[in-house]
Amino acid sequence: MSNKSKNEKGRDRNMSQSSFTTYMQQQAKEKSCFVPYIMAGANGLDRLQAEIDLLSEYGATAIEIGIPFSDPVADGPVIQQAGIQARAHGTTFKTIIQQLQQLNTEVPLILMGYANSFFHYGFQALLEALKETNVKALIIPDLPFEHRDLVIPLLTTADIALITLISLTSPLSRINTLTKAADGFVYAVTVNGVTGKGSDFSEGLDTHLQAVAQISPIPVLAGFGIRSAADVKRFSRICGGVVVGSAIVAALDQSLIEAEQMLQSLGLEKKKGS
Repeated sequence: MSNKSKNEKGRDRNMSQSSFTTYMQQQAKEKSCFVPYIMAGANGLDRLQAEIDLLSEYGATAIEIGIPFSDPVADGPVIQQAGIQARAHGTTFKTIIQQLQQLNTEVPLILMGYANSFFHYGFQALLEALKETNVKALIIPDLPFEHRDLVIPLLTTADIALITLISLTSPLSRINTLTKAADGFVYAVTVNGVTGKGSDFSEGLDTHLQAVAQISPIPVLAGFGIRSAADVKRFSRICGGVVVGSAIVAALDQSLIEAEQMLQSLGLEKKKGS
């Protein structure tokens, strides 16, 4: 991880840094960050605690909690199917929040969903409900950067980070703009397309990620299509860590045992005492 971002230059001083950013910066100094994604309710909300516990035991820095949605434009077939299963179980945004309010976890949680879901719930009502959870950040991939001011004042008051995504097609000028305003960590998308489509990474990917990590004042995590120990090792050398979604979701669909084996296949080890 020789190229992790550790500097504070370039930070937009008009932005208030969340406590989640401070946490991620500290974590990235100590080790490669691992942020797994799971779809809430895909295997029933009553199993959510066990899934979070398993990921925590294998060193998750934070955990993305997916909100099922009918038109998930950034999701590949595995996560789309998980969303279908979640809705078939009767999972809704409100039942997810109710379940999160009952969970016991020290690992920060990140809600990942689409703008329609958040605006339909209502940001003020949502942020009030999140006070009883360990949710520290949101990812809303279809909320344009230019429209983030619709929610930033509320999120800043609530000390909730809004994670910025950077695509492979973003020019350096755009990357500069995005990273200056980023909070929590920068989510560097590793493929052009949707999640979970395999590991056909472009030839210039490493150079792109190095550029983002060099520019960003906060940790950069690589995500989309990461499914092997080789992928984790490769990107953790360039960035502050990785986000792994579809591979974990697919394994959880089989069983918790299958998911544990999948985590081990990524080169992760169970924490001592777990």
